[in-house]
Amino acid sequence: MLIDLRTCESLWVMRALPVPDPGTPDTRSPTRYLWWTMRTQWRPLVIGIGFAILWWLGQALVPYVIGAAVNAFTAKDRGALVQWSVVLLGLGGVQAVAGVLRHRFAVITWLSAAYRTVQVTGRQATRLGATLPKRLSTGEVVSVGNSDIASIGNALDIMLRGSGALVAIAVVTVILLSSSLPLGLMVLVGVPVMVAAVAPLLKPLHHRQQRQRDLYGDMATRAADIVVGLRVLRGIGGEQVFADRYREESQRTRQAGVRVASMESLLEGMQILLPGLLVAAVTWLGARFALDRQISGGDLVAFYGYAVFLIAPLRTLTEAADKLTKGHVAARRVCRILNLDPEITGGALAVPDGPLADRESGVVVRPGLLIALAAADAEDAIAIADRLGHYTPGDVTLDGMPVADLDFAALRERVLVADNAAKLFSGRLRDELDVRGAARDDDLARALHTACALDIVEALPDGLDTEIAEAGREFSGGQQQRLRLVRALLADPEILILVEPTSAVDAHTEARIAERLGKARAGRTTLVCTTSPLVLDRADLVLYVADGTVRSEGTHRELLQADPGYRSTVTRGED
Repeated sequence: MLIDLRTCESLWVMRALPVPDPGTPDTRSPTRYLWWTMRTQWRPLVIGIGFAILWWLGQALVPYVIGAAVNAFTAKDRGALVQWSVVLLGLGGVQAVAGVLRHRFAVITWLSAAYRTVQVTGRQATRLGATLPKRLSTGEVVSVGNSDIASIGNALDIMLRGSGALVAIAVVTVILLSSSLPLGLMVLVGVPVMVAAVAPLLKPLHHRQQRQRDLYGDMATRAADIVVGLRVLRGIGGEQVFADRYREESQRTRQAGVRVASMESLLEGMQILLPGLLVAAVTWLGARFALDRQISGGDLVAFYGYAVFLIAPLRTLTEAADKLTKGHVAARRVCRILNLDPEITGGALAVPDGPLADRESGVVVRPGLLIALAAADAEDAIAIADRLGHYTPGDVTLDGMPVADLDFAALRERVLVADNAAKLFSGRLRDELDVRGAARDDDLARALHTACALDIVEALPDGLDTEIAEAGREFSGGQQQRLRLVRALLADPEILILVEPTSAVDAHTEARIAERLGKARAGRTTLVCTTSPLVLDRADLVLYVADGTVRSEGTHRELLQADPGYRSTVTRGED
């Protein structure tokens, strides 16, 4: 018992969430996934079930004690009346303590299940990378994060009260059968009949919930698309069209929610009506038995108390069926994400040093140089950068070895692609820039100087310790771009691929960045995809790409003289 108390105390006081390692989930089926979440926290789950049983039994024994006290009062037995009063007080204390601890362990299991689901899905999202938005819509992912984790947490939460409710119903049934066989049989038969009467409502309810959830996911996807393309929509006059479509989808989602609410209200009504009928029947039959002196007045009070008490555990069982079904549906969607495989994977070979080459375009990134890639079509530059970074399939080699055969994690450490789609996250600016947490103050100062971002930090109230908003909303587009460049420089990869790193800054700032970038990356390999003459003029080598392949290479000034296509691209057709 001493060990159990110490276990409870450690779980109560020292429980830290989320856990450092959520483990490897069993995704073979939704049931197996829920079972895995239970096994990973079996100790608080078992302890919580124990407190839930104690809490329910404390309530279940109250009618028996009250009935015994009534019989003692009728018999004018003061000693027995005092005794049963003390027992009743003790049951109240047991309920209070067990109820608090049950609720605490229920919260622990809820949070543990939810956090583990967030952790494993977040880890999978990182593993999938660009594969995730191709396989699942934004709304689907948002719905998993908003509703499914709550459903999985609710499924484990209800296990505590549901298990205790089953034990309480069993104990009450035994007491009733031993006191009066007809009344006990009435309750014993009435309970499963009530459950069977409510069960047919669960399936249509869950169908309506699934429909509402799908519509919500579609609406979230539509909202995300509108926000991302809002500037374009305004430019072409399509803002109102998409707003009308969103309004229509919103109304359909609202109507689906109303249908769900109507079915839930019917279910709630049945959960009150059916137990009420059972209470009325037990009370009527018990009263007849009391009039015929087959049972005492105290027994009648106890039977009435049991009939009223059974409403709560019966509703809990109905609630358990509902939440477990929802949890199963949510676990199916989580398993769908966890069972996806990334389109891009790696092998087991060590990552070598050497030139990084894209054979499709003919681009070769030579070690130790600052190379610029100027493409007649910006989409070609983005495609080449994605292939070189092994974000999309391609015939790419590193020192002659196919990158698809190289260790994936090690390749990601060696080759970094930084584009303007990268986001700043909420949190302390220092942590958002130094994602590995290993940079010294002088490293940060050098990176900020190279990216011309010192003025951004100096304008903040707490400098690098300032808390920034999600996506860096307080910064302008040019400021965000410079901060993203700082983050890429602090990562200090062997091969850094920058896609249009200065497109949103003014010419003076761009000139300073171009001048400083080569010095900051001295001895490292850097490829800058840009058509800015200021940056191209500072590169050791410029590759000109047209129609997806390298047409010419040399310094910026050499290509201006030798290649009209290059000259037209970087001067925007101006002489």
